[in-house]
Parts: sequence; structure tokens; C-alpha cells
Amino acid sequence: MRHSGTAIIIIGAGGIVQHAHLPAYKKAGYLVKGIFDTDTKKAEKAAADFGIPRVYLSMEEAIAAADSSSIFDIAIPASGILTALQLLPAGSTLLLQKPMGENLEQANKIMALCREKNFKAGINFQLRYAPYILKARELISQGLIGEVCDIEINVNVMTPWQIWEFLFELPRMEIVYHSIHYIDLVRKLAGEPLSIFASTIKHPEMPQLASVKSVIHMNYGDFMRASILTNHCHKFGPRHQQSYIKIEGTNGAIYIQMGLLMDYPQGGPDLFEYVSLKDSGKNKWETVDIKGSWFPDAFAGSMGEMIKAVNDNTYIPDNNLEDGLKTMEWVEKAYEVSPQ
Repeated sequence: MRHSGTAIIIIGAGGIVQHAHLPAYKKAGYLVKGIFDTDTKKAEKAAADFGIPRVYLSMEEAIAAADSSSIFDIAIPASGILTALQLLPAGSTLLLQKPMGENLEQANKIMALCREKNFKAGINFQLRYAPYILKARELISQGLIGEVCDIEINVNVMTPWQIWEFLFELPRMEIVYHSIHYIDLVRKLAGEPLSIFASTIKHPEMPQLASVKSVIHMNYGDFMRASILTNHCHKFGPRHQQSYIKIEGTNGAIYIQMGLLMDYPQGGPDLFEYVSLKDSGKNKWETVDIKGSWFPDAFAGSMGEMIKAVNDNTYIPDNNLEDGLKTMEWVEKAYEVSPQ
């Protein structure tokens, strides 16, 4: 589906833009009007690889190219978001790369500035739009697994953090830059928790990174478990690597293998299986062939929400700032309770 009347202007040409944003937009038929990065060579490479007609040499040039139907895709480190927003004209439509700042204080400042300048803005919590998550939500809404009572997310992989140089020396890392996706997803599937417990820690071979492993439990009361377990330092080959989301209900279950995180950025195969006792009463798992994956397809979902918003003034994006702020609040609470 093409949206020829809506033009995307990208601010930032880093790895996430070249590996996810631009492939997703090309696949979805979204129009990218131009791109800017403080490193012009990166912007030029992205433009050449994806047929982008303009490389802007400054933020001012990028802003001057925008009109009322343009969407700014702000894909820069969280620490630079406020500065970028101060330059944008009032009334702009924009998609902000997650996280919404590096902490809740920054998130609140971003929210205040967006309200002051009347921005129509969303946060790129794209995992919620991954094709296998959309399928899981469909099965849940159909009642095939009954009442959801258990969500488990387990990631045990070797992540090449050196791809993102800006992450080194930051005071916070794993939860706010990675597990934030899972906190957001659990919120999307189960609503707001009652409380959160967490521990996020370092690895002796990666002392420059604030943390690379986390244990998070989102408390939903007596009949629901939501747990997130991540280890990004399993350097011992693929045999015991794992990356999955398991959703159990009173009448069935869903198992999703997130192949992307295994041998990232090349990734491995995804897998979607479910079992439902609703009709047969038998424990027979079914495999569903899911078209697309987290990268790049989910990124089209995030931008798609903003395209709907720019074309319909009454539309409130699913990934709106207020919703993003709630995820940031739970991230902040996770850090508050972590002993590290």
C-alpha cells in the first residue's frame, strides 16, 4: 500500500535506520523525501542504497523541505531528542525512536515540549507491530487460548553491542534500550501492572556497558505471571541460545521464536506455534507461517500509525506519546527497584 501524499523526512542515518526503518518503508511503499545526519557520508550511503532523492546538509535544510503532510522520523540517540525537537516547527508530525529519553525526567520534558509545540507525535515501540505479535493478538482476541495468565520472554543470546557505539559509557543501558520493548509489549497484552521488580547487571568482559543482563517481573496479582529474562552475553555458540515469547492462557498457549536476536543482525528463523483446547480438547500444536518479521516489518507499523494521524486529524495513534510515557514510567520504576 502506497501513501504518495505523505512524505517522510528522516533525521539520523545510523544502523537502525539502514537495517530497519528504510527497508520497512521501501517494502510498505512509504515515500521517503530526504534524509539528514550529522555524518553526511552515512546519509549519502542511505540515500544511495534506498533511492532517497535528497540528502540534507543541515537540520534547517531538512525542516525547510517539510510541509503539512510531512512526517519527521527522528532516529537519533535518546540524549539528542530534546535538542532536535526544539528546532522543529510547531504543529509538526513526528515519530520518535525509542526510548523516549534516557530516563523519566527526559521523557517528561519531551512530553511537555511536544504539548507546548502542538506536535502530533508517536514513539517507535515497534515490537508491538511485529507480524507474529499481531497474529498472537488476533488469536487472543478470538478467545482461542482463553484468559491470558502467563507471559514469559526469554532472551539468551550474544548481542554485538559495538554496533551502537553511543551505548558505551551511558549510565543506563539494557532495560532502557532493549528490555523496554518487552515491558511495552506486556503492557500491550495485559494492561498496566500493579508493580514491577527488576535487577539489571553488568558482565565482567563488558565493563563499559552499564548493564547487559536483566531479570524483570511485572506483577499482575495472584493469577497472572509476566516475566522477562535477558542475557546478551551467551558467547558459547547457537546450541543453547534462545529468544522466545511464550503466552499461556486458560485454554491454550502461543510460542514465538524471535529469530532476529539470534546471530544478530543477520538473524535466524522465526517460529510461531499455538495450541488451543477450545475445539478439539487435544494438546496439538499448530505451526503458522508468518509473513515478515520484527525487522524490518514492524517498523512499517509504527510509521503507519503516524501516516494515519497526518491524514486524519481525529486519529489518535496507538503509539502516541501518552502511551509511550506509561512504558517509560515502568522502566523508571524497574531501575528504582534494581539493586544495581
